[in-house]
Amino acid sequence: MGKTIAIGNQKGGVGKTTTAVNLSACLGAKNKKTLIIDIDPQGNTTSGLGLDPRNLSSSVYDCIINDMPMSEAMVKTEFDNLWICPSNIDLAGAELELVGKADREFLLKEAISEVKDDFDFIIIDCPPSLGLITLNSFAAADTILVPIQCEYYALEGLSQLTNTIRIIKKGINPPLDIEGVLLTMFDARTNLSIQVVEEVKRFFGKKVYGSIIPRSVRLAEAPSFGQPIIVYDKNSRGAESYMELAQEVIDNNRGVN
Repeated sequence: MGKTIAIGNQKGGVGKTTTAVNLSACLGAKNKKTLIIDIDPQGNTTSGLGLDPRNLSSSVYDCIINDMPMSEAMVKTEFDNLWICPSNIDLAGAELELVGKADREFLLKEAISEVKDDFDFIIIDCPPSLGLITLNSFAAADTILVPIQCEYYALEGLSQLTNTIRIIKKGINPPLDIEGVLLTMFDARTNLSIQVVEEVKRFFGKKVYGSIIPRSVRLAEAPSFGQPIIVYDKNSRGAESYMELAQEVIDNNRGVN
């Protein structure tokens, strides 16, 4: 049975999609069969892996609204051991459509259950909000990976996020826990980045990954070419960092799958 990890932080611009795309690709490169679920209506994960969100025959929207089996909506990417259940703008209206559905918090979990045994890892890229779509993601996940940027206000909103996790654990998904905390956009030239690292480690302790993602032009460029960083520039520091992160995630989950 695969491990389902939601990548979430209600604060935008922290590197959720960059991490979802590149962690998934790196897990695939390390021979872990991986499914990435794009649950953000913007479809940036979908385009970041070379698919056109405007030209999809089906998407995750069909899985949670129209009861389409996920095995029919997902597609194999051109990258090793990596599948995607894509997203597009259709998902933008799903919040309203979910309101009237029975068991509305568990529709994504139900969709994933059909394919969960087929994968080592299932990665969910969440939108930067705490609506019903993100609630579905947290209800479906075993754990949440939290990216935090090494910038001013880095911990802004984290108390609300941890409180949300507590509420979900209490009423919807009791086993839910934090998989790990990932520091992103690190710039070793600035005291601020170093201070943020220290502050986050004080706050989260051993949950903080040893791998730190640098601020990188190459990481920023890769999505426009529809490629993860290990394909776009496999020798870059960003590629090295995400491969290191993938190994940490694998090591932390030995015996789980």
